[in-house]
Amino acid sequence: MNEPVLRIKDLQVRYDTSRGPVSAVNHVSFDLHKGEILGLVGESGSGKTTLGMALVGLIQKPGRVAGGEVWLDGRDLAKLSPREYKAVRLADIALMPQGAMNSLNPVTRIREQILDGIRDHGILMSKPEADTHVAHLLERVGLRSEVADMHAHELSGGMKQRVAMAIAISLQPKVIIADEPTSALDVVVQKRVMETLKDVQEELGASIILIGHDMGLMAQTVDRLGVMYAGRLVELSPIQEALINPQHPYTRLLIESLPTTKGKKRLRGIPGLAPQLLNLPAGCAFHPRCPHTFEPCTVHNPPLTQVGARRWAACHLLEETA
Repeated sequence: MNEPVLRIKDLQVRYDTSRGPVSAVNHVSFDLHKGEILGLVGESGSGKTTLGMALVGLIQKPGRVAGGEVWLDGRDLAKLSPREYKAVRLADIALMPQGAMNSLNPVTRIREQILDGIRDHGILMSKPEADTHVAHLLERVGLRSEVADMHAHELSGGMKQRVAMAIAISLQPKVIIADEPTSALDVVVQKRVMETLKDVQEELGASIILIGHDMGLMAQTVDRLGVMYAGRLVELSPIQEALINPQHPYTRLLIESLPTTKGKKRLRGIPGLAPQLLNLPAGCAFHPRCPHTFEPCTVHNPPLTQVGARRWAACHLLEETA
């Protein structure tokens, strides 16, 4: 693999509540390589979106980055001031937020929303230059130039998501955080949006962290898969190896819950519920739901360890096998 474009080391994000601090992202580490698409999956509340927001410096109080490092272009973004982070955001690392309708201004035309971030980085253009640039960005994501004169409510769900994509690539960032970019879209539009995102990524040479719940979408899109549970990264593996031979019981159960075209099978969800982060069980957080629990699982929290070439997992079963 080439040198990482983004390196996350021991990242911790906490929310201070009246009942005590909550670790929404708990000592997460991984690298993102140039041109790579890394998927992050897990149930709601596993910390995926919080991790993405932390990477672009958008954690708001009562949340805070409590520790760790985020290295991009030789700088630790976790140490930047809000003003310094503002200069990095969109220019070097950009966010495609979850729910494009909620992220677009309902009373401002699309042209001004695209130009807003560009102007905020001190890039000034004449009106003809700005119109040409916006039209070019819209065309790159598969939209007509006339969309620039429209409002968000005049666009379909897929068109809104493409506008969010146009904003994210407006300054050609090295890293794009795509937070569930196809949620609430039908399968045909999902496919078209993801094809557009991959085309744009290849054109820019950018790297993508794709956050979502859809394992089928991940299987078709990403190069590597990261699985999060209760704020921790429990498995990290090349996508094909993760699907064929998952190393963590949680990953295995996520995959087994998917329908298949090879024959009929009874669909089973994962038993139980994800734990409350304020009251995590002792030992491995997944052990109350795991079908393979044995004594060490209830006492010690397994570290994320390398279990093969480019493969990491956090499970006591792997220690027993070794």
